[in-house]
Amino acid sequence: MSDRKGATRRGGVLRRALSRLTSSEDALEAEELQDEVRESGYRSIAQCADRERVRVCGEVRCITLRPRAGVPALEADLYDGSGTIVLVWLGRRRIAGIEPGRRLVAEGRVSIHQQRWVMYNPKYQLKPLGDDE
Repeated sequence: MSDRKGATRRGGVLRRALSRLTSSEDALEAEELQDEVRESGYRSIAQCADRERVRVCGEVRCITLRPRAGVPALEADLYDGSGTIVLVWLGRRRIAGIEPGRRLVAEGRVSIHQQRWVMYNPKYQLKPLGDDE
């Protein structure tokens, strides 16, 4: 019985290795980000609920400066491998360190605006550059 269990484990390892070799770069990056979220204990964006206070972690995909009611608003799309949330800082045109490719942790209340997850004026913590954990 232990031989069968060992064979199953080896088969699982081989299956995962083969999957990684045949997966696209985007799929591998998404898997890596999801692993980081699970290991760090942050909430997965896909598991957020409306009006819930959460702490999420991910990679900034793009930055947009979009006025809201005549006030500048900096928007950053944060991707964690399971989904994307838009972080919005009202009254800001730029925040040092927040740029595409940068990983960060954001904390705040999630809401839905125009069928997208949004977090207004979140607290944030930049992850060190080159930090894959």
